[in-house]
Amino acid sequence: MDYNTQRKKLLLPEYGRNIQSMVDYLLSIEDREKRTEQAYAVIDVMGNLNPQLRDVSDFRHKLWDHLAIMSDFKLDIDAPYPLPEREILHKKPEKIPYSEGAIKARHYGKSVEKMVAKIRELTDPEQRRALIALTANHMKKSYLTWNRDSVEDVQIIGDINSLYGEELIPQEGVALSNHKELLQKKNGGKLQHQRQNGQANSRQVRRNNHQQHAHTFRRK
Repeated sequence: MDYNTQRKKLLLPEYGRNIQSMVDYLLSIEDREKRTEQAYAVIDVMGNLNPQLRDVSDFRHKLWDHLAIMSDFKLDIDAPYPLPEREILHKKPEKIPYSEGAIKARHYGKSVEKMVAKIRELTDPEQRRALIALTANHMKKSYLTWNRDSVEDVQIIGDINSLYGEELIPQEGVALSNHKELLQKKNGGKLQHQRQNGQANSRQVRRNNHQQHAHTFRRK
């Protein structure tokens, strides 16, 4: 018996052994023009495995890259794209730079610190006032993520002044958005999404029932 475990290891198993056999046959063709012609035919077969992506330019580029990989980078053809090199395939990705420095208030996150720093840069009074109000209300909404009951405006004002390093908002005479309104805005998107899913499911159930009744009527 001939088992797959006894055969040559597939470089890209998702394409199967038949595609790999086609690629191996390409390497045996001596005429470069004919080899290129047959390579295009193999690409079409590979694209048939995902017909919904066959006409996407980036997807076809990926197919030619996969063809080069399955040929162990030995395929010499006139490809429409530059074929990758072995070194690029095994090259390790660069490390993602992480932000340095401790977050002063972790429950607000790093974005709030950036917003407070942006307030310091603004010179236009209207833009500055709008960003202050936006930042304070965002902090209040973030606070409600951990404390679902309520939060006093004086707490938020004290926190934003602490992050700013001086009095940015006076302790009196400033009213932020009501915590119930913030919670409604936060949960409104989820409720709307659930409502849309429920309506779609109801339509599907009615459609299935209609088809079932029609099928029963035809049988009678």
